[in-house]
Amino acid sequence: MLALLGATALVLVAGTPWVLPAAAGGKNLNSSRNVEINIIDDNFILRWNGNGESIENMTFSADYQRPGMDNWIKLPGCQYITSTKCSFSSPKLDIYEEIKLRLRAEQGNTSWYEVISFMPFEKAQIGPPGVHLEAEDKAIIVNISPPGTIDSIMWALAGPSFIYSIVIWKISSSIEEMIETGYLRYKVDKLSPETTYCLKVKARLRTPRKVGVYSPVYCINTTAENKLPPPENLKVDVKNQNYVLKWDYANANVTFQVQWLHAYVRKNPGKHSHEWKQILDCENVETTQCVFAQNVLPEGVYYIRVQASDGNNTSLWSKEKKFSSDMQTTVLPPVINMKSVRDSLRVYIGAPREAENKRVSQYYPLSYEIIFWKNTSNAERKFLEKKTDFTIPNLQPLTVYCVKARAHLVDGKWNRSSVFSDTVCEKTKPGNTSKSWLIAGICIALIAVAVVIYGVKVLWKGINYVFFPSLKPSSCIDEYFSEQPLKNLLLSTSEEQTEKCFIVENVNTITTVEETNQTDEDHKKYSSQTSEDSGNYSNEDENSGSKTSEEFLEQEMV
Repeated sequence: MLALLGATALVLVAGTPWVLPAAAGGKNLNSSRNVEINIIDDNFILRWNGNGESIENMTFSADYQRPGMDNWIKLPGCQYITSTKCSFSSPKLDIYEEIKLRLRAEQGNTSWYEVISFMPFEKAQIGPPGVHLEAEDKAIIVNISPPGTIDSIMWALAGPSFIYSIVIWKISSSIEEMIETGYLRYKVDKLSPETTYCLKVKARLRTPRKVGVYSPVYCINTTAENKLPPPENLKVDVKNQNYVLKWDYANANVTFQVQWLHAYVRKNPGKHSHEWKQILDCENVETTQCVFAQNVLPEGVYYIRVQASDGNNTSLWSKEKKFSSDMQTTVLPPVINMKSVRDSLRVYIGAPREAENKRVSQYYPLSYEIIFWKNTSNAERKFLEKKTDFTIPNLQPLTVYCVKARAHLVDGKWNRSSVFSDTVCEKTKPGNTSKSWLIAGICIALIAVAVVIYGVKVLWKGINYVFFPSLKPSSCIDEYFSEQPLKNLLLSTSEEQTEKCFIVENVNTITTVEETNQTDEDHKKYSSQTSEDSGNYSNEDENSGSKTSEEFLEQEMV
């Protein structure tokens, strides 16, 4: 990008020209002819020189070609020119793409061609802005029109980014004052009444860096001093959810009115007197201040002005005061309520309250800085929360915790915060840990009772065994039960069952006879063994005993 300085338009050389082959029987234009393109706003000026050659009977024509095109398009106003320059308006093309421009010279049957390429936006210069002045007694209002035309193609996107430099001076003095503004209507105040002032204005762009040329010099006389001076030193403060506008004024017995205007409206050319709006709570104010609610003005950037009146006479409007609703925003501290839930605290953040306990509505997003600590400790814990209803978990049961909070604007560019709220304390309830210990204690108690009962039972058995022994059965009964008669039931069917009989011959003699189908050998063996068991009898009685048994068996069989 080129930086163009100075009061006159600089000629932009379009780079090294490219020479096309000549037509049959002709020759090329010499590159020393210096074909140049100069662009001011939307006006294109094509220049070249004759290089000392005679241009009698020679005509020039210019064509252009857009990217991707094969054919050349004739430039209106630049066909068959006999001079060394031609002017034309911006053709319908993309100013941000590179185009080609061809100059064709013709003399008789011979023609010459020369082609240059350029990007219109890079070559364009910023022309002088339009200026219109209005005079007051102590101020001059400068109305500026952007460079180019209303339908300008060149500055259609860059136009709103223009910065205007105003240079003003008294005609009787050489001291100049420079003022910069981004608005198209600017009031230069603190001037002397009935005095001639002159000024000039130029426009520039920051990105890409382009500096335009100054406008012609304009002069105007300020008017005679008004009977009622305008209010001065406007100041905007915030109290609770209200704006407090204050100003200075020396005269008494006057009333004031206040108007406001969106700042973005000032970006548009022309007067905006019909777009100023009255603040309803600031009409016919008799004091040097006015209080109105913040929600009267939507969020944004504004201008405010004040006018004084004594009935018959009206002052000029004060110097306009610019302010941003974001910058004037006061963040009020929140209101905290807490509720204990087991071993946690449920925190509720409410809107702040003003006079008469009315809730204050805040129309901007907030985040909250929470600080909490044990009531018995100074160790603080801090965290950020965007919700107005949240829980602080995993706290110690039956413990007092204290909480305080402050609000922050979510949009951090203004870095605004409230003061801390009042401290609120709450005691936590027994949590799940206490219940677990209670259940564990009950289980341990039940186990302990079971162990005690079992111990008592074992002890009681021991006492009974020692002090109250059970009666033992006779040896023969004990011997009988020890033989486990049920064992035979578990034997396979292949085994023969036996029956046991007891033969009582005498009271003191018990003989066991076992009937079986076993072999005689086994029977003899068993009888012999049985006879040996009754060892209380002598050998002399054996025969009589055997005989008696046989007789008894015979009687039983009969």
